Amino acid sequence: MTGMNPPGGSLARRTLLKAGAGGLGLAALADLAACSKDGGGSSKSLKMLYFGEQAQATQLQNRLQPQISKLDASIKFEISAINGTDWNDFLAKVLTQIAAGTPPDIISVATEGLQLMASKELAVPLDDYVTKDLDALKEYFADIHPALVESMMYQGHLWELPDSFNAGNMFYSTGLFQRAGVVPPSADWTLDDFETAATKIAKFKGINAFGWVVRLWGSWTSFMYANNANLLEEGKYDGGDWLWNKAYAGDAAAAGRKGGWKWGAPTANSDATVEALNYMIELTKKGLSPSPDVGGGGTLQGLFASNRIGMSIGGGFWAGGLTNAGMKNGSFDVTMFPKWKSQRHLFGAGGYAIFKSSKKKDLAWEVLKLLVKPETFDLVFPGNVTTPGRKSLVTAARYAKTGPKHWSVFYDTLTKHPDTAPIPAPPYYNALATALNQRTTQAISSGNAKAALDGLQSDLEKAAGAS
Repeated sequence: MTGMNPPGGSLARRTLLKAGAGGLGLAALADLAACSKDGGGSSKSLKMLYFGEQAQATQLQNRLQPQISKLDASIKFEISAINGTDWNDFLAKVLTQIAAGTPPDIISVATEGLQLMASKELAVPLDDYVTKDLDALKEYFADIHPALVESMMYQGHLWELPDSFNAGNMFYSTGLFQRAGVVPPSADWTLDDFETAATKIAKFKGINAFGWVVRLWGSWTSFMYANNANLLEEGKYDGGDWLWNKAYAGDAAAAGRKGGWKWGAPTANSDATVEALNYMIELTKKGLSPSPDVGGGGTLQGLFASNRIGMSIGGGFWAGGLTNAGMKNGSFDVTMFPKWKSQRHLFGAGGYAIFKSSKKKDLAWEVLKLLVKPETFDLVFPGNVTTPGRKSLVTAARYAKTGPKHWSVFYDTLTKHPDTAPIPAPPYYNALATALNQRTTQAISSGNAKAALDGLQSDLEKAAGAS
């Protein structure tokens, strides 16, 4: 999954993917990944890479093997785990495996790595497969929001079938809100409403009204999106009509969709972006938020579950995360991110791609279709640890045990806020994320958002020029 916790651990966004792995540049790695031709292959194994612990990967492998065996009884499905601090770390280790000559057949990659992978031709476009099987896939596309599909496109081609996503909504402690005399926020609450609630909660000793961490997804960047700003110019690649005109014919939510997000020139020090980061500095100065650390969902969930935080940005993965941390159903809830200049949200999506070097591409495609079936979702993601990409799976029954009460917010973020968009994740995402972490930390410690974002602008210009 993405933009968010990977399916095996909490996030600590700090490491980056260098220009290459093991001394090889990305171009060399792409050549290496492409060197083997498609064919039947002598091996009876189908290999998939998974972000997490090997024990979890083995459990997942065992849950999915019976389904894989229905496709081909002779195939042994093997899932290898790559553990790391973040998607940056994951991608670095993936490229190391490629350099070592052991590429997988299937890989699960979130928004953060999609354009990196596609731009270096490490995977194959799925266009021909989708076109061939469009009749069988109509039910899938009818059930998955076009924003998620578009986020998996690059230069007019579809590279992954998305199965999950997480948008940056706002979780809050129902107990702390009640104790502070704060009325639970409505879906259309504003930034002023948010700050009023935070001010009341902050009066309690030892309680931080709003907690956040330094990273790209769901950090101060959520305020940036609500302020109609971004780190990069937003555009769209041409193309995609081959999919939109057939799979989403007549769907108003698909209007204006094209061939994937085209991230342009850096805009990290625009007035609106600086204003968003300055707002976070002011929250800290007012005592409404502690100075954040580079970290992830696990850090915040632990603080939230121990009633030390009143509000925090989280996606559907928080439902399972908070429950696993010991919170009872009803002790937390969720609403939309507050409105500023707009109520635009950001999201990250997860899905599956076929590696270009795989010798079993056709079988891998059959597995991809299996992985996005409704009945497979809970085998892959037991316990509400992400938001289903299929709308039919986002139901009251799913959240009856974990909560939150307003679970419909998760998918409503896509359907009711059509300007909601993926996090900026160009091919040089890893350099972007690392620079963002460093410059955000600089801004909070110095109190000077403009200087820090001027530095980030320079960092991103260099990264973009080198990509």
